[in-house]
Amino acid sequence: MSEAKALTVDELFAIDSLLQPEEREIQQTVRKFAAEHIRPHIADWFENATFPVKELAPEFGKLGLFGMHLEGYGCAGTSATAYGIACMEIEAADSGARSMISVQGSLAMTAIYKYGSEEQKQQWLPRMAAGEVLGCFGLTEPDFGSNPGGMRTRARRDGSDWVLNGSKMWITNGTVADVAIVWAQTDDKIRGFIVPTDSPGFQAREMHKKLSLRASITAELSFDDIRLPEDAMLPDARGLAGPLGCLSEARFGIIFGSMGAARDCLQAAIEYARTREVFDKPLAAYQLTQAKIADMAVELGKGQLLALHLGRLKDQDKLRPEQVSVGKLNNTREAIEIARTCRTILGANGITLEYPVLRHANNLESVLTYEGTAEVHQLVIGQALTGSSAFR
Repeated sequence: MSEAKALTVDELFAIDSLLQPEEREIQQTVRKFAAEHIRPHIADWFENATFPVKELAPEFGKLGLFGMHLEGYGCAGTSATAYGIACMEIEAADSGARSMISVQGSLAMTAIYKYGSEEQKQQWLPRMAAGEVLGCFGLTEPDFGSNPGGMRTRARRDGSDWVLNGSKMWITNGTVADVAIVWAQTDDKIRGFIVPTDSPGFQAREMHKKLSLRASITAELSFDDIRLPEDAMLPDARGLAGPLGCLSEARFGIIFGSMGAARDCLQAAIEYARTREVFDKPLAAYQLTQAKIADMAVELGKGQLLALHLGRLKDQDKLRPEQVSVGKLNNTREAIEIARTCRTILGANGITLEYPVLRHANNLESVLTYEGTAEVHQLVIGQALTGSSAFR
């Protein structure tokens, strides 16, 4: 008796049937780009702890991936859901590539778009959308990650200028950025500043010996009496609501992106199990293997449906921050579990860069943590449901 034709992971939940024609076109375009420009090189980039940001940035710009769902200023102006789908396809190749896009568009560009003056938007956004100018986002400090309100970086008035001092850590694109969005304490709460990286007193040092997001540039920034003009400040951001609003945009991309990494792991594990023979029959023919695959496929499908639902809410301007936390918590947590389980199916081969699963699992350790740890999002959801804050 012949075996029935196997479904693909995508076909099991028929997610594609829920997409609009433009969204499907973006999905296929970005998937093709990743297959041609990222996948053939990503194992070497990961092993060598490098990523060709300057070379790929103009290509990302041509695709419209930077600030993709922002309107005007050279941005593509797509739906938020389309942007999420693009994140999914890029992160299916590697989380580091999606992080680079998120930092440029969802953090640096969004800060200028949401909180900048019209002059600031005109000056920076078109070139950033094209990938001609690269940005980074300076919020996290060595001693202040989950509690950004405690930051020590400070900007003080000196006549009509600002003088910036402090440091930031874990800054993606920090050593290759042309401009940094830096958040600092002032006498008027936390404010954001547009800081050209060639400013006297600006230093960026690449961080090495990472075991996660190796195909991503990560830096420590320091500011030593950087003098900035008055119009370097983002006028419409005052307090933590400014940087947190940008983080919510980045988290949205992660909700989709993490499912891309999980999907890539599951596809690799299924293909391996179908061709690997153990005790004279395919590994895929064993009940324990099928149980793992079935459980992972169900969690992947649920995560994709959740991402799509949240995307539709965002497109209707109805997405709440607590719902973003639900998506980030669930999808990163399930993605890393899927990656780890796929590694068990591949056995010893799973620890090599010949297959993507442990690379994805290592990357997802960072994705699970940045833009709010799992614990932070649990407390956000808990506060939303109980009305009581457990943060302090």
